[in-house]
Amino acid sequence: MGNCIPVSPSVLESKNSLDLLDIMGNFSYNDNNTIFLDYDAAPCHNQYCPLFQRVAPTFLAVTCAIATLGTGALLVALVKRPHAWGWPQSRALVAQLAVAMGLFATLLLPVAVGISQGWWLGTGLCRLTHLLWHCSLFAQGLLVGSSSCSTAWCRWDPRSWRLAVAVWTGALLLAIPAALTSGTVAAPETTCIRRSVDILSPVYLLHLSLCLCFFLLLPAGLLVAMLAMPRLRVGWKPGIGVSWLFFGVWVPYGVALAVDFLLQAQLLQFTCATFENFDYVLGLSEGLGALHCCLGPTALLATQLCWHGQAPVSGS
Repeated sequence: MGNCIPVSPSVLESKNSLDLLDIMGNFSYNDNNTIFLDYDAAPCHNQYCPLFQRVAPTFLAVTCAIATLGTGALLVALVKRPHAWGWPQSRALVAQLAVAMGLFATLLLPVAVGISQGWWLGTGLCRLTHLLWHCSLFAQGLLVGSSSCSTAWCRWDPRSWRLAVAVWTGALLLAIPAALTSGTVAAPETTCIRRSVDILSPVYLLHLSLCLCFFLLLPAGLLVAMLAMPRLRVGWKPGIGVSWLFFGVWVPYGVALAVDFLLQAQLLQFTCATFENFDYVLGLSEGLGALHCCLGPTALLATQLCWHGQAPVSGS
C-alpha cells in the first residue's frame, strides 16, 4: 500500500531524528491524535496515494479472478491426473501450495472492495484478513523451503502429514504479529491498514523481522546451502525451481520493507522527494508479490505438462 499509512507521533518527535517538520511541512490529525503525513502540504506532494486509490481495486480484482481460475485448474489437474505428479512436484506439495495461493487470492476481493468503498467489516475482520494473508505467505515459504532441502513431500504418509500440520500451525502462529499490527483508521473513511502501531513497537519489529526472514534470509540461506552441499544441488529439478517463483516475486518487497523501516524510523538521510518516490517502490513491490497467486498455478501446470512424460518417482 505504499506509505498511505499512519505514522507514530513518538517516532516523528524523536530527538535523535532529523527535523521532519522542516522537511514535510505540516501534518493532519484525526480524533485519535494519530499523525498522518500530509504530502499535499508544501513542499511535499503525494501523487502515489490518489493513484493507489484509483488503480488498486481493479488490479486486485483482476488478480483475484485470474488466480482463482489458475488455482481451480491446478486443483482439477491434481484430481484428474493423480499419477502424473511425481517428485519434486508431488501432489502432497502442490496441493498445499494451491491451497495457500487460493487463500491469498480469496482475500484480495474484500481488500479491493475495502479500498474502493471503505472498510465496513470492522477491526476484527481487518486483523483476520491480515492474519490469513500472512499465514498463506509464511506457509508457502515453509513449503518451498522444506521441499528444497528434503524429499519429505515425495509421498503422502504419516511423516509428510505431521510435517504439513507443523507447517500450517507454524505459519498461523507466525502470522499473529501481522494481525496485531494491523487495524482500522478513519481518514476520512474507515480503512483497513497494514500498520496501525508505532514503527518501533515490539510487535511491529517482530512482524518485520519475520517478514525479512521469510522474504530475504530464507531464500538466501537456501541458496548458500545448495552451493555448499552438492547433495542438494543434485536434487534440484525444474519443479523446485518453479516453486521458487514465490521467493523471486517477494524478495523486492522484503527489501522495500527494510528500507521503509529505515526511512520511517529516520535511520537514513532522506528528503521529501525520497518519501514521494519510495511510495511507488513499496507499492509496486507489494503488487509484484501479489502476482504470485496468478503466476504460481500457471507455472506449476506448465512445468507438469512439459515433464508429464517422465515417470514419477512415487505416488503421493
